[in-house]
Amino acid sequence: MTYLVLKYLHVIGAVVLLGTGTGIAFFMLMAHLSRDAAFIARTAAVVVIADALFTATAAVAQPVTGYLLAQELAVPLTEDWVAASLVLYVVTGVFWLPVVWMQARMRDLARDAVTAGEPLPPRYHQLFRIWFVFGFPGFGSVIAILWLMIAKPVLWS
Repeated sequence: MTYLVLKYLHVIGAVVLLGTGTGIAFFMLMAHLSRDAAFIARTAAVVVIADALFTATAAVAQPVTGYLLAQELAVPLTEDWVAASLVLYVVTGVFWLPVVWMQARMRDLARDAVTAGEPLPPRYHQLFRIWFVFGFPGFGSVIAILWLMIAKPVLWS
């Protein structure tokens, strides 16, 4: 029973990370393509909340439930696919944490542009480009981790 509960929570966490990440990326991109500062500001405000509520919660739950599952199944953390998943999890965090800050900053820059009745400033566009690029290794790592969890391959033994 403990195993099934842990596995369920771990899978739900993975789904939340993947789903929230996909949704956030889509909505931020669509808002950006609109070039409407007010729409961007509103979208980014919701995205920042979603990241705090969903992504951050799942990001904390994943290593906890993963560790407990490994203990329950007596799988060492040095097992190929587990070790690779842990490395990729760190990569995800290295790219996700700055993205959270960038989203909040882009929200603020868009709000300021609306208030001043001005176009989005160059800094907004610079942050968006970095945000966009950071999404590939961050999101790609999550996709790779999901594959590792499912396939459990032997990578280098």
